[in-house]
Order: sequence, then structure tokens, then C-alpha cells
Amino acid sequence: MLNVLKIREKITNFYIEDNHYGDLASGIFDSTAKGTATLIAKSDGCFCGMPVIEEGFKIADSKVTVEMLIEEGESIKNGDEIARISGNVCSILTAERTVLNLVQRMSGIATMTKRLNDRVRHTGVTIIDTRKTTPGLGIFEKYAVSVGGGKNHRRTLNDGIMLKDNHISFMGSMTKAIDEAKNIKGPMDKIEVEVEDEMMLDEAIRNDIDIIMFDNCTPEWIKKHIEKVPESISTEASGGITEDTLLEYAETGVEYISVGALFHQQQALDFSLKVVY
Repeated sequence: MLNVLKIREKITNFYIEDNHYGDLASGIFDSTAKGTATLIAKSDGCFCGMPVIEEGFKIADSKVTVEMLIEEGESIKNGDEIARISGNVCSILTAERTVLNLVQRMSGIATMTKRLNDRVRHTGVTIIDTRKTTPGLGIFEKYAVSVGGGKNHRRTLNDGIMLKDNHISFMGSMTKAIDEAKNIKGPMDKIEVEVEDEMMLDEAIRNDIDIIMFDNCTPEWIKKHIEKVPESISTEASGGITEDTLLEYAETGVEYISVGALFHQQQALDFSLKVVY
């Protein structure tokens, strides 16, 4: 779930960025003019962004009312009515682009996540995201993944200990890095380590960590070596995984597949705001 206070803070900053000198075009209206507009889908997909619509227009004017016409995560078609917004015309028009930009991106992420989930559902694999979020948009993007049926990897750097190749290189060895991680971890923290070859895999197993990430490994290599991993250690595949290669990775036996493309290759859904009266 999105924290309402946090999204208000974020949207307020986005609103100010777009409107710090005022909305020149909306100056053609009388400041008391009232109206109603409908948010309409112009693409097929999975809708995501209800909290943004409900809170976003109210950033400009707390008296603006929003009536949602569909549910979060619902499948939508081109032409579907999503929400009806009523109130001060200037306020609606000034907030329009900020709200639509967020909803379009979030719905695109949710749509891609759902599509990937549907493709591998029969394997039992869990699709997860990465931390390759857009600065400033992370809470919206990761929320969209959850709406699409995926899971979040780490929301922030403090949500677990992820030892990547650079951590290991700076520390001098994987074992030393894991030892230090075990010294600082709390009782609820997990340690995950990237492995890229058989030597790294064996060292990670010996150190009894929580999660092994097969990073930039081929599906064939993972399938050959995953049997070494004890049941006490979870497994993840990551690194350049696309829709075309997803099923191959899902059939290797890993529990999780992290897909950075959810954030940097998804196609935003299109929406528009049309005046009703």
C-alpha cells in the first residue's frame, strides 16, 4: 500500500515543479469557474494509480471531488471511463498533467508485471522487481509492481543485505564480506549474495546465507548447478532477463526472477482527461 502522507508529499513536489510560476493557460478562466471532467483510458492493460488520482487533484484544491469508476488492478480497455473529477476548472487543469503522467507510468508497469506473471504462473516462480527505479518515483513504481501481481525485492538499501560484486571486491573476499554482514545484521535481516560462477556458488553455499542470486548466468548454467543449493537457501535469477527469455529462466527451478525491465522497458499506458460539462 502507498502511504498517503508520503504520496501527498511527492505529488506536491511534482505539482510545484510543473506549476512554480503558475498556470498561464488556465488564467483565461474565471477563478470561480466549476466543471467536471472524466479520465478515460486510451490503451488496454492493467489500471494502477487510484491513490494518485484521489490525492493528486486535491493537491491543487482540497475541494475538488474524485469519483473512481473502476478498482485498482482492474483490466481496462481503450475507451473505459476511469474516474470523474469535479470542482474548480483551473485546479483540475493545473493538476491534470502531473496526475496523468504518474498514472500512465504506473499502469504501464502494472500491465507488464501482470503479463510476465501470467507467462510463468504454471512454474510457481515469483516475479520481483529491482532497485533500478527512477529517482523520485520509486514508491510509485514499486507499488505498481505489487498491483500487477509481482513482489518488491528491496524497497530501500535498508531492507536487507545485498552483497554485490563490488562489495566483495572492496572487502577482498566473499567470505569476509559475509562474515561482516552477519555481524551487522538484525534478527529479521536476510543476506543475499550475487554469484557468477561455480567457485562463487560453492563459497556462498559454504557460508550458509539466505539467498543466492544467479547474476548474468545462462538458464542452462543455472539448471545444471542449482541442485547444489540446499533447501534452506532461496534462489533468484537476475541480469538482463527479458520477456523472451523469462520462461527459460522460470523453468530452471529458481524461486524468484528479478526483472529490471519492469522499470526501464515498460510501455506506459495512455490516458486522457475529457470535459463532461
